[in-house]
Amino acid sequence: MDETRLKRLRFRAWRRGFREADLILGPFADSRAQSLTEAQVLVFEQLLDLPDHDVYGWIVNAETAPPAFAADVIGLIRAFHAGGPPSRSAHT
Repeated sequence: MDETRLKRLRFRAWRRGFREADLILGPFADSRAQSLTEAQVLVFEQLLDLPDHDVYGWIVNAETAPPAFAADVIGLIRAFHAGGPPSRSAHT
């Protein structure tokens, strides 16, 4: 992934407007965006276009099924989030 696209992804993940989502999606983007496949990046970008509360609910509530197109990436975010609090970043 080119550096400009990566920076844009990280910026969007940290500035959702819903702090709880920022604190999950931002660290995920910082740590994992570079290693996502092209297909996963496209899905992550689509997730960033969806309402904050929906995306947050799919991540933190395992009983709430995400849309089929996003299941893989939501699974990656859930696993990352379950790993514990991220280290402090310049974004927080």
